[in-house]
Amino acid sequence: MEKPYLLFLGDAADQLAAKTATGIADWRPEWCVGQMRLPGCQADTGLADVSIAEAASRGARTLVIGVVNSGGVMPASWSDSIAEALAAGLDVASGLHSRLESFPAIRQAAERHDRKLFDLRHGERTFGTAKGIRRSGKRLLTVGTDCSCGKKYTALAIERAMRERGMAADFRATGQTGLFIAERGVAIDAVVADFISGAAEWLSPDNAADHWDVIEGQGSLFHAAFAGVSLGLLHGSQPDALVLCHEPTRRHMRGLPEAPIPDLDDCIRQNLTHARLTNPDCRMLGVSINTAALSPTEADAYLAETEARLGLPCLDPMTGDPGRFLDQLA
Repeated sequence: MEKPYLLFLGDAADQLAAKTATGIADWRPEWCVGQMRLPGCQADTGLADVSIAEAASRGARTLVIGVVNSGGVMPASWSDSIAEALAAGLDVASGLHSRLESFPAIRQAAERHDRKLFDLRHGERTFGTAKGIRRSGKRLLTVGTDCSCGKKYTALAIERAMRERGMAADFRATGQTGLFIAERGVAIDAVVADFISGAAEWLSPDNAADHWDVIEGQGSLFHAAFAGVSLGLLHGSQPDALVLCHEPTRRHMRGLPEAPIPDLDDCIRQNLTHARLTNPDCRMLGVSINTAALSPTEADAYLAETEARLGLPCLDPMTGDPGRFLDQLA
């Protein structure tokens, strides 16, 4: 995909719905010329609002669909804006399950203007089933109490902290946003169920003894919609270490109002139990807590209380030092 990008936020209902655009803006802002929002959009990456024509004049080469939703479905109401971008000379990239070419107006506009359509979730690679054989190198997997609670940001922050310490480390993307950021990886939730663990093995192969693959987690063992993907990653990643990610203001699973957020102790136990199927030595390094919805005073109190109760480092990797997790490896 050619850069720079114009990030399309559409009519996202809230900030989390635009997490792909937000992730790219936060971790690769130099790749972006701005954002485009439709009326009613409730999200904001902090980048400049620009029209398609303005973005093209600033050199934008690709319109990136920066919105996610349960099931990865693209509304037909976005077709006109996407077709306009194609007519303006931009390619279009999407990480949704819906294929861009399945919309006639988009397909026809791409053909008419000789532009490319990229569907990141639909790769051509196939995977075998997992083997469970121990691999060389080291692996860290982020896991969650819920979906969309900080697993990608935590993995990226840990990779950066490892590299700052001179450690050999690579972020391994497993979701659409991570793929845009890393420009490599596999959209694990688009893999046929039997091959999820095998895809995770492919993503984190044998490596040097001191090399760390920092693998982006997906979903939660406790989320009825996404637990299968979470379990496949736990088995296939064969992690030496886990970091649990948590958003403390939520009272129920995202999109499931009848399903309460699990207890942190229980979440730690369950994730370790399942991870130890393929790596009996796996351990929990700490808890990454997204404190964005708390005041500084509330955040400090919550982190201190949780750390004292669990006996593990608890911090927000966006405001604290993720190197504290790495100290547990000594």
